[in-house]
Amino acid sequence: MQIWVNGGLVDADSARVSVLDHGMTVGDGVFETMKAADGTAFALTRHLDRLTASARGLGLPDPDHDEVRRACAAVLEANPMPLGRLRVTFTAGVSPLGSDRGEHAPTLVVALGESTRRPDTTAVVTVPWTRNERSALTGLKTTSYAENVVALARARRAGASEALFANTVGQLCEGTGSNVFVVLDGQLLTPPVASGCLAGITRALTVEWTGAQEADLPLDVLARADEVFLTSTLRDVQAVHRVDGRDLPKAPGPVTAKAMRVFAERAGDDLDP
Repeated sequence: MQIWVNGGLVDADSARVSVLDHGMTVGDGVFETMKAADGTAFALTRHLDRLTASARGLGLPDPDHDEVRRACAAVLEANPMPLGRLRVTFTAGVSPLGSDRGEHAPTLVVALGESTRRPDTTAVVTVPWTRNERSALTGLKTTSYAENVVALARARRAGASEALFANTVGQLCEGTGSNVFVVLDGQLLTPPVASGCLAGITRALTVEWTGAQEADLPLDVLARADEVFLTSTLRDVQAVHRVDGRDLPKAPGPVTAKAMRVFAERAGDDLDP
């Protein structure tokens, strides 16, 4: 396996960043994950734009898009596989211990891991912790992911693949690595970005391609929604067949099935929409 680290490809066993990198010591970094099919990253331009937005939100310098594109192309060429998870990580670089940043250049790492197609349906659980819609990190895809690790572990113990959060005012927000959509009386709805959720790339495309509407939704909407589905880079559109103890035995329902079909068709027609 070949990984791009600060300017070039190295073997995975030799890939190194400093133990004083601020991304490691305090989580001072941002990242993007892309689906890579047969050597091509999906929606690369949108992901690079969001990487820059996240970097600016943390006060990091703008990533060099040309360099990131070169790195992605090199990693994809060096590691051929039918379906992969392509991850771009951009951190503040070597810094003093503590929260202050140093004067070193940022760190850029691009890596690829093999993936498989997700099932058409999955189970989710809700968790008692909240997303803070007023946090300094709201809307940023940062490397500070420990909260998601804890929530996802809880979901796994319950036989689910995702955990869903409310925000601090009890509104449905997002999953650990996904956005959530619900169908109520035939209308397709998703929480607005103002809820504190990440502005997912797959979420945005699903809204554009299906006409879904943003709406403030209480967390208990999951107990009465006719259909529920998740969107994310590696899930695309994935139906939910169980929320906590509630089964949705007809998943994917008609609205979800149409969204799955439309997304697959549109994504297949344009790999960088």
